[in-house]
Amino acid sequence: RVTLERLAGKYQASVDAGEPPVPYQETIRKPVQERGRHKKQSGGHGQFGDVVLEIRPLPRGSGFEFTDTISGGVVPKQYIPSVESGVRDYLSSGPLGLPVVDIAVNLSDGSYHSVDSSDMAFQMAAKLAMREAMPKASPVLLEPVMKVRIFTPSDATAKITAIIPQRRGQILGYDGRPDWEGWDVVEAMMPRSGLTGLIIELRSLTAGVASYEAEFDHMAELTGRAADEALASIRERADAA
Repeated sequence: RVTLERLAGKYQASVDAGEPPVPYQETIRKPVQERGRHKKQSGGHGQFGDVVLEIRPLPRGSGFEFTDTISGGVVPKQYIPSVESGVRDYLSSGPLGLPVVDIAVNLSDGSYHSVDSSDMAFQMAAKLAMREAMPKASPVLLEPVMKVRIFTPSDATAKITAIIPQRRGQILGYDGRPDWEGWDVVEAMMPRSGLTGLIIELRSLTAGVASYEAEFDHMAELTGRAADEALASIRERADAA
């Protein structure tokens, strides 16, 4: 609070403070094949691009993979990078407005027009195919899971371990802190959203002395009520933007 007041005074500006948004992502659970066809005629040269994309899930943490199995020149080689560009552009902001990860996309078929085809037309065709495919591929939210170490006086350890499951965390264990007598270190896995307001709760339970550190560990699927709450938060943030 003191820092915020100093910033506001120095720059004569109001300062809003709050928790940073949770960096959710999207992925898919099942493979799908979909066609995207972009055709437009408005006098003179038109626009034409036609692609068939096969999408499938990849193991967690794999990112994105693009391949093509085009044969017979049904999509000329000069347009294949445009297809990939269209796919990447779509994946940067999927159906929920979140990055889509851990997905493989293969360009397997398509067609072109010798006059009306262009890089832009094939980018648009790829986006159309992805827009149709994603809802059919069992999309799911991913949330970051953090490895957390909480430093607390030993007489408050029981209270601290009680709040971790309430924040959808999993206790890994706890032990005495070797360099500080009368203190424990509690280790846990917690979703990033579970860290919201954690420091306030820790300090209220320990007369202001407990602290924690957290580092990213992995992304995990988010389902059920927790997913509904996350989606509501995402939509609220989008509406406020």
